[in-house]
Parts: sequence; C-alpha cells; structure tokens
Amino acid sequence: MPATAQTSSMAYIPSPAPDPTAAMLDRVSAVVRSDLAPLVKAIDEDHFYPADVLHKLGDAGAYASHVTALNGGRLDLAASIKAMSIVGRECLSTAFCVWCQSTFAWYADNTENAALRERYAAAGGSGRQLGGTGLSNPMKAFFEIEKVRLKGTRVAGGYVVRGMLPWVSNLGPDHVFGTIFETDDPTPRRVMVMIPCNHPGVSIVPTGEHLALDGTGTYSVQIRDAFLGDDLVLADPAEPYVKKVRQGFILLQMGMAFGVIRGCIDIQRQMQPSLGHVNKFLDDQPDELEAALETAEAECWELAQSPLDESGGRWRRTLEARLRGADLSLRAAQAAMLFSGARGYVEAGAAQRRLREAYFVAIVTPATKQLKKMLADLEAAGA
Repeated sequence: MPATAQTSSMAYIPSPAPDPTAAMLDRVSAVVRSDLAPLVKAIDEDHFYPADVLHKLGDAGAYASHVTALNGGRLDLAASIKAMSIVGRECLSTAFCVWCQSTFAWYADNTENAALRERYAAAGGSGRQLGGTGLSNPMKAFFEIEKVRLKGTRVAGGYVVRGMLPWVSNLGPDHVFGTIFETDDPTPRRVMVMIPCNHPGVSIVPTGEHLALDGTGTYSVQIRDAFLGDDLVLADPAEPYVKKVRQGFILLQMGMAFGVIRGCIDIQRQMQPSLGHVNKFLDDQPDELEAALETAEAECWELAQSPLDESGGRWRRTLEARLRGADLSLRAAQAAMLFSGARGYVEAGAAQRRLREAYFVAIVTPATKQLKKMLADLEAAGA
C-alpha cells in the first residue's frame, strides 16, 4: 500500500513583522554614533553647524514619522520625539536643529495651501530641504508678551513684508523657515508664511555669541520690503492654523528635554565607580531621575497620540508636560554637575555643557515663564 502522507503537528508561526519605528530609531542611533559624536566638541566650542549630519538624520527618518505626506496619512509624533531624544542624549545643539527641522516639516504638512504642502512637506520630512521656525516672536505676541516684529502690506498676488527677527535657527543660504507677520490694515490680522532665506529682500546675519547652542545655524533675519506671493502663505488668517499646530509644536520640544535628561543621567552613572561613595549623599540620584523621566515620557506618549486634538484638557496637559520637562532638565543637569564635581567644572567637562544646554530647554519659546503665564491665563479663563 502507498505510504500515507503524515500531517505535521507543528503549526506554522509567521515571523513578527519588523517594527518600522524601532528600525528608524536604530538608524538614527547609528548616525549619532558614527557622524554626530565626533563633532560634539566642534559644535559646542567652534560653533560648527552640522548640515551633513542633519541630512543623514533625514535619510534615517528622524523627521518623517509625523509627516503624513510621507506616511500615507499616518501620523506618529511620538516616534519623531524619540528620534530627537536620541540625538539630544549626545548633543542638544543638534537636537534643537532636529526640532527646528521637524517643526518646519510639521508646518508644511498641516497647511491647506496644497501647492506649498507639495513643495515642502515631504522635502522637509525627508531632510532634503533644511529649514527652521521663526515663531519665537509671534508665539510671544499671541500671549501679549511682545509685539509682532514683521509687518506686511497686501498687494496684488501677495504681501510686501518688512521687519527683523533677532533669532531664527537651523538656517543657511538655501534654507527655509516659517514665520508670522501682521498686516498694516486698519484692522490688523496675522498671516503665516514660509520664507526661503535666498528670497529677494531677505537676508540672514550672524548673531552674537551665546552661552551655548551657537552651532545651530542661528541668524538674525532682515526683511526689506520683500514680496511674498500667495504661494508662500501657510495660513491667512494665522490664528486657526496656529491653534491646529501648536500642540505638536510644543510636544516635539519634549525630545530635547528627554535627550538632555538622559545624557545627564549617563554622566551620573559614569561618576559612580569613583565617586559613588560620596555622591550617594546628594539629592536627585540617577534612579530617581530615571523614574521621573519615565513618568514624563509616558504622559508625552499619550498626548502625542492625538496632537491635533485639544479636547478634554489636552492643551493644558501639554503645557504642564512641557513645563515639567524644563524643570526636570534643570534638575538633571545640576545633578550631573554635582556628581562630577571638579571634573565637570573644567572647560572641556561634559557636565558643564549639559548645564548650559539644560538652561536652553528652560528658555526656548515657550520659556518656563511663558508657560507659567499661559497656564495662569487658562486658570483665569476657567479653561
């Protein structure tokens, strides 16, 4: 009789599908190790702007996860924040450039100007087109801290804009940035635009030296009666659009905070073999900071699931999360400095660099004082 075919009792178990976010974060980590780490000293001390690294991070996908134009409509803000934190763990200056780039792509991806979205969303999210954000002054103006510095006059086909922005980062001659001007109409309104740095009437001028983060392509932008056509308008009026993108704008900044905090915890742990016997008497031990960081991250990941939804008090929670990120950055940086002692106090010490970087997390717009004002305004309004 012919042999009877035997049916295997082993069921076929398919291999799990590869995790695209994990693969992207691995690629980002590889760029940080091979390309960024050797440049940190030059970035911090010699004001070197790492454009090539930013392009490579774009190739790795660091700016792409929250850009629906690159993901078939899918939005994963948390993945972009995690990528930024990997960069910030090594160098906050570069993480700040990553935030500028990610925000530039966020603006382009969320405009209703289809031609402008087509021009810049995928290019920004992939890192092919580098760009920044000039919203420091407008963000303060929205909350009555400053007046809008740029003024525009409506003409046929666009606006003629003039004024000066003192600090805009992640810029260069071939870069682009988003900003807001106010019309000089009897009833002024605010308009958000995307401006190429090489646009006629636009010039970028190096700023004076700062305490840190001078390797970030930071310039003063001077605009002298530049014609900005309607093809460059992100939103007119700007207010509804800004309300749409503001939560993502702020949540993305958490990547900077998480990165510098982890970098500071790394320094604390590095000091333990030689100084642990005395460092144990200090406040803010690394395990305690790690636990606080994980709590902050969990809140951020939950908020990042719906960055376009401000219902249920999510806007307040976003502001509170950003404030905690700044406070925890300062705590962690001080702890790293104290754990290092004199080793951190020398000019080449990693701890003193982290301390300077952490102060930036607390003063970049929206700064700690602005966040507290915004929360107080919400409280006064009963929101």
